[in-house]
Amino acid sequence: MSFQIAIDGPAGAGKSTIARKVAKEKGFIYVDTGAMYRAMAYYLLCQGVSPNDDEEIGRKCSAADITICYEKGEQIVLLNGKNVNDVIRTEEVSRMASMSSKHPQVRKRLTQLQKELARTSDVVMDGRDIGTCVLPDADVKVYLTASVEVRAKRRYDELTAKHVVCDLGQIAEDIAQRDEQDMTRDIAPLKQAKDAVLVDSSHMTIDEVAKKILDLCEAL
Repeated sequence: MSFQIAIDGPAGAGKSTIARKVAKEKGFIYVDTGAMYRAMAYYLLCQGVSPNDDEEIGRKCSAADITICYEKGEQIVLLNGKNVNDVIRTEEVSRMASMSSKHPQVRKRLTQLQKELARTSDVVMDGRDIGTCVLPDADVKVYLTASVEVRAKRRYDELTAKHVVCDLGQIAEDIAQRDEQDMTRDIAPLKQAKDAVLVDSSHMTIDEVAKKILDLCEAL
């Protein structure tokens, strides 16, 4: 019987960082759902599908088998048995992923694949609809959030550390707009599952948030 940890929340709340840390502590697989959507986009590109051809996307996506495993401690994304880590981070794939991820059939197929992975492996999965749609029966559900101001400052610090010129106010505005889009989208909108534990990381360190989630696991 597998153990499932679902972490949902808005952009910039630290979901991926926390999920990776918890997965490492528990020895679980961290399921990078974003990488799976990129792998699907790469598959569709290889099939010559136009990002605007909804009908063809719907037909082709069902033939993509995407999963995640680890080799020597490195997370590997497998597309029909082939390691695609080196080809799913290009701008072309990013553009395709942005468009194809909105397609109902793509979301349906990837949700199916994510469920299959979680049935056979202990997983930590983060996203917008994990606890509500993908893993509704997860052992531990967390809704991880932080104030818009805190999330904007984190992103600002991250960008300025890379010497990227940016505006804190604009970043905050973009995050607030992203929240609105995620919470009001027609398919699998962002919301806290009824049985999810709310964790506000605004004034918590990464270690403190991870410990909170690990304590929830131990309490079962």
